[in-house]
Amino acid sequence: MTNKHIVHVEYALAFALSLFIYIQLHFPIWLFAALLFVPDLTMLGYAMNKKIGAMVYNFGHTFIFPLLLASGSLYLSNDNLLLGSVIWIAHICMDRAIGAGLKYPDSSFTNTHLQKI
Repeated sequence: MTNKHIVHVEYALAFALSLFIYIQLHFPIWLFAALLFVPDLTMLGYAMNKKIGAMVYNFGHTFIFPLLLASGSLYLSNDNLLLGSVIWIAHICMDRAIGAGLKYPDSSFTNTHLQKI
């Protein structure tokens, strides 16, 4: 097994763990399915140009913001923020499991940080 395969398996397991956590928190499963692809709306940034597209896409596909959202949910005791952060994290893990990584601003949409592995 290559390093690339190991990384894909790790992210697939992280996606499964995210789904498991979501279910254990007793959130509605239909909402998970309905919101799972919402972060892909960040691809609309590519309608402007590659630089803005990569920046907006990467904003929606980095773990920084859903982890901040999860922290905020703990601080504010807000289950809706936690629901959103778990789904967002699951989406990122799902994308990375299939090889869709962060984008470079000066290259095509298919050139990601995961292709450098």
